[in-house]
Amino acid sequence: MPSFGGRAPQIAIERLKNINGNNAKCILVCVYGNRAYDDTLVEMQDTANSQKFQIIAAITAIAQHSIINEYAKERPDRQDEVILTKFTQDILNKNKEKIAPIPGHRPYKKISKTPIIPQPNKNCIKCGLCAKMCPVNAINPITFKTNPQKCISCMRCIKLCPKNVRKVNQLIVKIAAQAIKKECQTRKSPELFLTNKILEQ
Repeated sequence: MPSFGGRAPQIAIERLKNINGNNAKCILVCVYGNRAYDDTLVEMQDTANSQKFQIIAAITAIAQHSIINEYAKERPDRQDEVILTKFTQDILNKNKEKIAPIPGHRPYKKISKTPIIPQPNKNCIKCGLCAKMCPVNAINPITFKTNPQKCISCMRCIKLCPKNVRKVNQLIVKIAAQAIKKECQTRKSPELFLTNKILEQ
């Protein structure tokens, strides 16, 4: 799951709640934009446990920030690939050095609603791709305006728009970029946490 503002998207959590794990082995994977994943992993852990999954490991990975593209630009890169590939061997070999509690806090941090909502401009050709591909059905299929209450600011519609006419308020983006600049300047590395479950297999 992606981490947005240090939490898992609630639609992703709700979808996980519809799956019966039936004691299947599970590896949690959280992807974030080089700021922090905060409580995303423990939220995923709690949900997966409630659905009867056996969590044997949790992984964090870094990808380009979905809103502020200057952070974690061109990641995952070759260095990430090497680290993540090694994680597969650590899991298979049940590397005891990697056994650690999955990090996070309970109760989870409060979900903060971002004001960065993509909207179309006058050059929209109404092709419908954005509405069709929105993961939370936040885009009206007739007007192609975004519902701020539904939007999770994943920016998928911006990346998919064939005419590059879906935009966000750049002033708000600049303010947000400055607010998290200190946290994003240092390169974060992928992390692996193995649970005691892995030793029971």
